[in-house]
Amino acid sequence: MLSSHSFLIVVLMNLDGVRVLVTGADGFMGSHLTEKLVSLGADVSVYVRGNSQTGTVQYKLKNIGHIKDKLKTIITGNISNPDSIKLIEKNNPQIIFHLAADAYVPNSFEHPLEVMETNLIGTLNVLHAVMRLQEVQQVVCTSSSEIYGTAQYAPIDEKHPLNPTSPYAASKAAADRYCFAYWNTYKLPIAIIRPFNTYGPRHTYDVIPKFIKLALQGKDLPIYGTGNQSRDFTYIDDMIKAFMIMGSEKKAIGEVVNFGTSKDVSINEVAKKIIDISGSKSKIVHQGERLAEVNRLCCDYSKAKKLFGWEPMIDIDEGLRKNIEWERSHMNN
Repeated sequence: MLSSHSFLIVVLMNLDGVRVLVTGADGFMGSHLTEKLVSLGADVSVYVRGNSQTGTVQYKLKNIGHIKDKLKTIITGNISNPDSIKLIEKNNPQIIFHLAADAYVPNSFEHPLEVMETNLIGTLNVLHAVMRLQEVQQVVCTSSSEIYGTAQYAPIDEKHPLNPTSPYAASKAAADRYCFAYWNTYKLPIAIIRPFNTYGPRHTYDVIPKFIKLALQGKDLPIYGTGNQSRDFTYIDDMIKAFMIMGSEKKAIGEVVNFGTSKDVSINEVAKKIIDISGSKSKIVHQGERLAEVNRLCCDYSKAKKLFGWEPMIDIDEGLRKNIEWERSHMNN
């Protein structure tokens, strides 16, 4: 089995000077991935959401402003706009990590068309750009565990039926299958990663970062429904190793691979852990069920372990401690 340490040494050798493009680079996972790639000597360009008005490009680097000077190129635009094809082609990357997405599930309830355009049409634009590239070696397309819907069996392996319950999940399922189809039809060097719920510093819109912020303020933690719904939470450091593997291992091309911990935790348990670890006096309150709720997600990562030797190293308690410490140190920033 390839240890995480030995793997990262291999990555260091392979990525030094390699041209890499990260879409969605200023998001939660994208920013951590971009930092890692820069630290390993890759020649990193980023694609972030922005627009041009009166000839002036407007954008804001939410999470990667501190490494702006280390980036090769900052591409701005809307990934769902056809112009993105030419912008990516002009950048001429050798490796692409495609993370650009509208990933906030509730947003898809009110804006399903916009979410579809970003997640599906944006992915198709990336794929068509790849078809024009002469030197592209590997393309990592980011899927989601949400495409499985509530587990019919657990842990969930890659053969589990796709039963997306929300417009967001449906858009990601469609993009996932388009990526597979373009690998199958056009032989593009595509690797599909299916991350289960990921948490850590800089995350803002999911249950863990919301609960941490509220707990540190001593406010109530609101839980949708019974709170017995469960998720498989993976700390960001482990997930970034997964992305690095999928972007460099040739065995990943043409594969769909789950990454998670194989241990699901109920939302009630998550809330209690955060209150205990943070020393908060917050109380748990229950409210109505959320639309399109998935009852259980639990990852079977045996394929990742078999192919690459990947295993999660940080359990939920350690990850929450790290996340809470980071949030506490950044509360006034």
